[in-house]
Amino acid sequence: MKTEAEIIEINKKQKEFYNHKKKNLPTRIWSFVREKTLKQIRRDIGVLNQSYDLHKEWFGDLKDKKVLDLGCFSGNNLTMYLAENSKEFIGLDLSDIAIAKLNERLKHIPTAKAVAADFLSETDFPDKDFDVIYAYGVLHHFQNPDVLIAKLNEKLAPGGIIVSYDPLETSLPIKIIRTIYRPFQSDKDWEWPFTKKTYYKFHNTFHVIERHGVLGKAKWYFLINLLPISEEKKQAIGKKWHKQDWEASTTSDSHLFSCMQLTMVMQKK
Repeated sequence: MKTEAEIIEINKKQKEFYNHKKKNLPTRIWSFVREKTLKQIRRDIGVLNQSYDLHKEWFGDLKDKKVLDLGCFSGNNLTMYLAENSKEFIGLDLSDIAIAKLNERLKHIPTAKAVAADFLSETDFPDKDFDVIYAYGVLHHFQNPDVLIAKLNEKLAPGGIIVSYDPLETSLPIKIIRTIYRPFQSDKDWEWPFTKKTYYKFHNTFHVIERHGVLGKAKWYFLINLLPISEEKKQAIGKKWHKQDWEASTTSDSHLFSCMQLTMVMQKK
């Protein structure tokens, strides 16, 4: 496992990558599959809107809360919602180019700002006592979960929460695909989808209030698209499978680990 100092050095490379997005061919292909195929599946069966609505519910009333939007780039789907409704908002990302764009979007909100800094660096980012840390597609960018978890605990206010959404590498088909792909990807140094061990580290440190797995049975929805049936019937099947994943994964670890993605709300103990 990398030390905190080693991860900070890797994050300098990550900053350069996201500033210029120089992806090799295998990485571009995977990005296309992820954005055009998996994201489309999540749209078709209602996962995206359901997740965003649930995240808003998990945030609760923000008017007295200090919020960190961790790894926000130039703003994700809920960035402006958080900025406009919280007592204090900080958007944090490694990319200074993306943060400059976000600061333009935030300039009409006096209680909000965006900062280009490394979350792990106490010198670059000393802020703490956050009531809410929103980490959409972010926590899996840290190879050493122990370092990350310690920093999250340090940054959270007493009783503070983390709302997260990350990929899992726990089902056999996905593990095989990622093992084949990993040696060729441009961003392998900071792409670490959750293993079972990683999940349990979070579970044992924080109080997991609620969790949901995504794309378990529903990951096979792309096969349904090959059938000569109506779009309405295809989506009905996909939504049924997604509902089974969404509900069963709240209590069943085996069902959770059959999924490709995980969203959860965790509270500091």
